[in-house]
Amino acid sequence: MSDNKRFIGELIAEFFAVLIIIAFGDSVAAMISLYDPNPYVNAYWGVAIVWGLGVTIAIYATGAVSGTHANPAVTLALALYRGFPWKKVAPYMVAQVIGGIAGAALVYLNFSPVIDHYNGLHHLSRAVDGGAAGVFFTHPGLAVTPMHSFVVEIVLTGLLVFGIFAITCQYNTMAPQANSSALMVGLLVATIGASSGLLDGWAINPARDFGPRTFAYFAGWGTAAFPAPGNYWWVPVVGPTIGGIIGGGLYQFLLRPFMPNYSRLTIDGEALEAGSDPILVVDDQAPSVRTAR
Repeated sequence: MSDNKRFIGELIAEFFAVLIIIAFGDSVAAMISLYDPNPYVNAYWGVAIVWGLGVTIAIYATGAVSGTHANPAVTLALALYRGFPWKKVAPYMVAQVIGGIAGAALVYLNFSPVIDHYNGLHHLSRAVDGGAAGVFFTHPGLAVTPMHSFVVEIVLTGLLVFGIFAITCQYNTMAPQANSSALMVGLLVATIGASSGLLDGWAINPARDFGPRTFAYFAGWGTAAFPAPGNYWWVPVVGPTIGGIIGGGLYQFLLRPFMPNYSRLTIDGEALEAGSDPILVVDDQAPSVRTAR
């Protein structure tokens, strides 16, 4: 297979990875937002675990092709710290956002009658009131300002990328082995959501918010999506990007050097210097564990 054809396949895989995550995640958001009583009342862990399992399914479906970054913050962190080629960063991010748009469109196809019923019942409009907007994109929760949400997104995405780097580190002898890493990454996403999701919807992924938000803008939500109340639209984009850089750096420089066998890695009988990973080992283990919500 030619390099160009392989690269096209990687972009297609990133598109489908985010589509899968949004298809499951925004659907569970619709279930909790549009139905009264909602099926997850007093059981928010159910919402979190669906998002997490969506990530796991996306990894199993596409990881062998692209590694399933499925998150621009993860892609950037891998380029900074794990040798992912910089020339692929922007195309991966574009494919991820388009996947988010397509995933939101799929959810809308299923739930549009319920959305209209909900807004009609509560005398809400899409553009003016942002009725049912929570199905597609995030917003600050109780007592949370946009700037505080910005801090929250930095912290939560930092934890996410720190965890992904730990789970996929070849020197970490306690890391899960083989395909179980995909499940652990999904559980990491679910744990972040279950512990902090009500703060602001835990975007922790620019494509997860920006893609569906873009779809919603053209589907009638207008200014409720962009720029959003309080000019919030940029928070789930910039916050996770910064958080991913910080979280990845913390693991890479403060914890990873103390992992067993970090001081020496041998490939084909040739010893490498401490920490000098071969470029082809982008994420330190199998290529199917580099994802995030």
